[in-house]
Amino acid sequence: MKQARRNCKINVRTGVQTATALLLVATSSLAMATGPRDQAKKIHDRLVGVPPTEAVLSTMAAQVAAGDPVSAAKEAMKNPIFYNTTLKNFVTPWTNAEQTPFADLNDYTATVIGMIRDDVSFNQVLTGDVLYYSPVGTAGATGQTPVAAAYSTTNNTLYKEIESKRVDMSDPLKLVAATQSSVNGLAPENIAGVITTRAFGEAFLKAGTNRRALRSTAMNYLCRDLEDLHDVTRPPDRIRQDVSRSPGGDSAIFLNQCIGCHSGMDPMTQAFAFYDFGEKVLNSKLEEILVTPGQVQAKNLINSNNFPMGYIVKDDHWDNYWRRGQNASLGWDPNKPGSGTGIKSFGEEIVSSQAFAQCQVQKVFKFTCLRDPNSDADKGEVQRISGVFKQSFSMKQAFAEVAAYCKGE
Repeated sequence: MKQARRNCKINVRTGVQTATALLLVATSSLAMATGPRDQAKKIHDRLVGVPPTEAVLSTMAAQVAAGDPVSAAKEAMKNPIFYNTTLKNFVTPWTNAEQTPFADLNDYTATVIGMIRDDVSFNQVLTGDVLYYSPVGTAGATGQTPVAAAYSTTNNTLYKEIESKRVDMSDPLKLVAATQSSVNGLAPENIAGVITTRAFGEAFLKAGTNRRALRSTAMNYLCRDLEDLHDVTRPPDRIRQDVSRSPGGDSAIFLNQCIGCHSGMDPMTQAFAFYDFGEKVLNSKLEEILVTPGQVQAKNLINSNNFPMGYIVKDDHWDNYWRRGQNASLGWDPNKPGSGTGIKSFGEEIVSSQAFAQCQVQKVFKFTCLRDPNSDADKGEVQRISGVFKQSFSMKQAFAEVAAYCKGE
């Protein structure tokens, strides 16, 4: 339009007809930009990142014209690029401490991609005995040798091969569904979705005190970092010995800052008490998820001299102190006890909350619409789609609903 006005000014001396023609062209282009074909193309671009074929565009445009943009979005999602590239970039930041989408494909990322592809109920992401991988001999792109590496609990070779050989993860015969318990030797009761994948263990359970595991879970599945959960009103009785009550000799720092995170974090992190990531065989240089049911990992007891009267972890019983106070607003399920043993029940506590549903939709919205849901209309739509998601736990539907909303008017 600015160009049309500029041309109008330039050509006014040479004739009104030229200016009028240019203005009509600009207006016509703007009108076309709001039609079903343009909206269909926008949906496809947002979900796939490349132009659709004419056949796909025609099908999607007809669906948009019929008032069914959600079906148009699902048509776009049939493109393998949605799974091999879009979802890979969407999920990968959840799987590493740097939160970068440029990390290698891994079992965490591939499992989430497979779950979305197969429309597996997404409340299984922190609870289910689920894993996706490519069997030995799976064919990649034309000209590539078949996958040679088997799934391993001690390396990421298989998933690097899947990515480098461009295995089509949209194909259920090439990225297949399996159970973790069938390949990693853990009992089903000790498996909790992506929390027990090798990639999660390497990124968030290795060394430290497993508080990173809780932070990652809160960030990716509640959309809250620890600063957002900070609440100094929660009782400090479960804060471990390694947290000084007078950091730098100033107890006010503990009372006004440290307590706000640790009072809620430490009793929840206890769910990971039996988990570590490291060598089963000393000096083997082969690291994997380590689980010692009934035996607290030594990492939970380090630096006990910082405050000897602090809490001593004796088992994997966890309590959710965030059910009261300001974090009650996360919408914890009133039908659940708010406490339990082990990471599977911990995962159930997270995925049963209203915040879990809203978080997944918010992430999809930001990734697909390329903006945060800032306007009242955006926020209302996120709320609506979150309600739909809470009923079905379908991430595929969430993507379709969001893409349909962001198609433009």
